[in-house]
Amino acid sequence: MKKVVLMLFIIMQSMMFAEEVDFSQKEILEKLVPSLETAENYEKYREINARKAVTGEEIETVTSDGLETKNTAQAGDYIVRNTTQAGEMYIVKKEKFEKRYKYIDELDGRWGIYKAIGVIKAVEVDEKLIKNIGTKDEFFFTAPWGEKMVVKKEDYLVSPLDYSEVYRIAKKEFFETYKLQEK
Repeated sequence: MKKVVLMLFIIMQSMMFAEEVDFSQKEILEKLVPSLETAENYEKYREINARKAVTGEEIETVTSDGLETKNTAQAGDYIVRNTTQAGEMYIVKKEKFEKRYKYIDELDGRWGIYKAIGVIKAVEVDEKLIKNIGTKDEFFFTAPWGEKMVVKKEDYLVSPLDYSEVYRIAKKEFFETYKLQEK
């Protein structure tokens, strides 16, 4: 009897997780590229704070509307803290960090101040996009770092110009950090 109950528990957990992760990174990219190709370009206008991560350090990204995702730092990674009201933090691989941010100054003995460089494509999660990708107002997909990431109606799904990845930025934090690229 215990084995049956245990097996049912394992099956139920698998089904619950399967319902939460609607799309893999590859699937969400495939569904979004047509929208991203015609989307506006945005640039990050706010400076960020960053520091080298401690290997194994766990970071939960919490925005004004709750937990977005989590990640565990590997050797060489950076912890980025946005200068938004929520002060959300996330992990960036060293190679990406060095391509996307330029050192400005020291904040304190631990954190530095950096300016974002580069441009992204961004699409709002509206009724049309939800219908086009065939999902509901709130769904999940696998983030570039392999963890599930929540997406809610009115959020923004963003990608570098090479469409190498896609990730979510909550609506409030998007407008606290990004503006249309100046032409």
